[in-house]
Amino acid sequence: MKIGIFFGGTSREREISFAGGRTVYDNLDKALFEAVPIFVDSRGNFVLLDWQYIYKGTIRDFYPPVSALPASEHKLQVYLESLGDLTQQEQDQIISEVGRRVAPHELHELLDFAFLALHGPSGEDGAIQGLLEWYGIPYSGSGILPSAFGIDKIAQKKLLKALGRPTPGFRVITQEDWDAADPEATLAYLTRELGLPLVFKAPRQGSSIGVSILRDNDVAKFRAAVERSLFRKTVYRSEWAQFTERDKLVWVQQLTDIREGIGLPVSLEADSSEQEASSQLLYHPEELLRVLNEAFLTADEVRLTNADGETQVLVEQFVHGREFSCIVVEDPTGNPLALPPTEIVKGEEMFDYRSKYLPGLSRKITPIDLPEVDIQRIREQCEEMFRTFGFQVYARLDGFMTSDGELFLNDPNTTSGMLPASFFFHQAAEIGLNPSQFLTYLVRTSLAARRRAGMKPLQLAGLLSQLDEAVAQRQQEDRPRTKVAVIMGGYSSERHISVESGRNIYEKLSSSAKYQPVPVFLTGSSEDFRLYVLPINVMLKDNADDIREKIEQHEAGHDLHPILQRIRREAESITSTYAGQPTAQPRHISFEELAQEVDEVFIALHGRPGEDGALQTELEKHGLPYNGSGTASSSITINKFETNKRLREAGLRVAEHRMATRLQWEADPEGFYHELETQFPYPFIAKPADDGCSSAVKKIKTREELVAFCRLIFRNQQDLMPDAATTLHLGFKEEFPQKDAFLVETLIDRDGAAHFLEVTGGLLTHWSENGALEIEVFEASEALATGEVLSLEEKFLAGEGQNITPARYASDPTERQRISDEVKQELRRVAEILDIQGYARIDAFVRVRQTGAVEVIIIEVNSLPGMTPATCIFHQTALNGYTPYQFIDQILEFGKARQEKAALEARE
Repeated sequence: MKIGIFFGGTSREREISFAGGRTVYDNLDKALFEAVPIFVDSRGNFVLLDWQYIYKGTIRDFYPPVSALPASEHKLQVYLESLGDLTQQEQDQIISEVGRRVAPHELHELLDFAFLALHGPSGEDGAIQGLLEWYGIPYSGSGILPSAFGIDKIAQKKLLKALGRPTPGFRVITQEDWDAADPEATLAYLTRELGLPLVFKAPRQGSSIGVSILRDNDVAKFRAAVERSLFRKTVYRSEWAQFTERDKLVWVQQLTDIREGIGLPVSLEADSSEQEASSQLLYHPEELLRVLNEAFLTADEVRLTNADGETQVLVEQFVHGREFSCIVVEDPTGNPLALPPTEIVKGEEMFDYRSKYLPGLSRKITPIDLPEVDIQRIREQCEEMFRTFGFQVYARLDGFMTSDGELFLNDPNTTSGMLPASFFFHQAAEIGLNPSQFLTYLVRTSLAARRRAGMKPLQLAGLLSQLDEAVAQRQQEDRPRTKVAVIMGGYSSERHISVESGRNIYEKLSSSAKYQPVPVFLTGSSEDFRLYVLPINVMLKDNADDIREKIEQHEAGHDLHPILQRIRREAESITSTYAGQPTAQPRHISFEELAQEVDEVFIALHGRPGEDGALQTELEKHGLPYNGSGTASSSITINKFETNKRLREAGLRVAEHRMATRLQWEADPEGFYHELETQFPYPFIAKPADDGCSSAVKKIKTREELVAFCRLIFRNQQDLMPDAATTLHLGFKEEFPQKDAFLVETLIDRDGAAHFLEVTGGLLTHWSENGALEIEVFEASEALATGEVLSLEEKFLAGEGQNITPARYASDPTERQRISDEVKQELRRVAEILDIQGYARIDAFVRVRQTGAVEVIIIEVNSLPGMTPATCIFHQTALNGYTPYQFIDQILEFGKARQEKAALEARE
């Protein structure tokens, strides 16, 4: 069966849709389905996407393509709407570079079923559902009417109130009323009617978009909250005048962000006599920057309004209570079945876009920590809302339980986020379904729902029969597959990214016919590695700390929660057909036992342990092949100081560097600071010498920041000092390791070069027929940081980083390739000098002089690079023809061949 996956879209949640569509594409059972990627661009065009673009980190990394971008002083990546009004021919030319346009009437020729991973307006509002109904194409999820109702928060509130169901008090502010209102009087009215805090929502957006909480009786904050939900922004000359040119650029980039800002295009209205500015529609961030500078020559105040903003704002009472989210699915008989509700525990009171989708920023506890009777009450009310709103197949229902037991349900979603650890897969795993199995069940349930609603009954009956027969055959298959232990977790500051990598490897291997992955979590310490085989429901917990907690609870003798036992019994009609094995608990395993149970190992760890050679040593003792470099090379590349030293001795360019130790700092702090400042003028880079590539990497610009860095990295306590964390602008829940020394490097800058960029380049090694090591170096990616250095999120997480592959060394294609070949040659030299094997990622800066001379300054080497779905190494391998699965397969095959080669040499 050909499954068309619709992803991307026109909404502000298009990046999460893009990442979710990729998850569906990767996890569809290859024995049952053929995945057909239908990318929907921000103008609503359907694009049959070339497969390699599916693995880009963000939409802007490939669309619109570089060739279609207007000249940009700051080389900003933009969405298609920033190109302004385009003719059909211009749009077709852009589309042709990444795939081909598909007209709606052509869809039935390409696919048998549409899996909708679209979010927000035009995705879960009935629009795409109506189009597919028109062409008779069955699709996933709810139909037209429940979808249209499910996106309209105001209509939902009115219905709940009419039915006498509990819902927080609310009021609606229209755009017209707001423009004519006195903000102070309006705030007084709302606080009198609803109290404080107040919650502001954009009524037709995703549940995390355009949302604010007002805690204080502050008119300025009130105006900002209303504007956020209307996707407007008022800017004042006094504010603008305080910005540096860099500040203005960053401000405009943040303002035009489709998730956290108001997006583009925007209209501009100024309070001056210069009326020509007020009629403008601005499409590009740099155009907006220019017009703002011009407007503030005469205006005191400018209002920016998104062209596709909201016309109403929903204002709700704030609910003090336990927040939860519950997935409800239809069982095989069409009745709703609520999966175990998940409690959302967060450091801030608003479960915003970043908290929802970035691991480690919030905690997801399943089931919610309440008495069984209360959890069952949540489930029953979620099932009732599912029926009341006429939802079909599945929905995500959010709500609160107050301290006095009152239950509020709000913001039902007919499409849930589909990242690997989202509620969608997280809760399904609790009944024993892995992502691939859950998707199969949803396809089957959706076909049945469309047939019940009258769509092509005879044809869909045939599709259902074919699918049921194929699923039954799949269950009976007993093909031998290579068992691969995927080791993830660890205890470094990159442990959450490691889990993301490990899960991605697991999913790529589990949907193949060749491999049977076994998820293994590593915890403990450098003196005592502890390994645990994970059941699928534990592997899909939100982050490494949640997984470790589940292991600790099991070892402490905690039984399975009774509500989980109950739900698993209720779900047996689903799991008996679709689940491959019963749910279980984490199981401790020794290295000896691991060697008996698996054929090889994929190490998905980052930093220590994993990249330092210690784990490799243990695996070699037990005869287990593994990925990546060997023990000796790993023990060097984990140490950034030693790596740079060896590269410098071999004649390669690296930053000036030195180690700074705790002993020196404690003995004479003032002398310590002065010595560093003398050797390394501000600004310079400070970072751990033996941790992951983005962990605690900071650009130090002042003595105050240097002191704060030293206090944090040399601290004796576990917790961070709040004043030092503030000085270094640490992000929410950003971790900072404790070390006895750190590395100081000169800041690499342009140094007068004609062109200057940061790149990251991957490589893969092979054995030639005569047994020699061959190194395949990929085209490097150009990395664009939003801050002073690339963050963990930008490097590895979907929708966060901005990378262009291949890197833009020059506008002329021939010259670009010449420079690229020189860069790749330098990266190959690095691999040879450090004896890198398997695969790796090398980060560097590139200067291109006016003469054409190329300088490559190596920053660091990652012997086990991140393998998250969004990491740019997959963009690079795609250019050489490798799908992510094929790349992983090559890595595993190399490790196996290396062990066989070593065994043969030992016998000789």
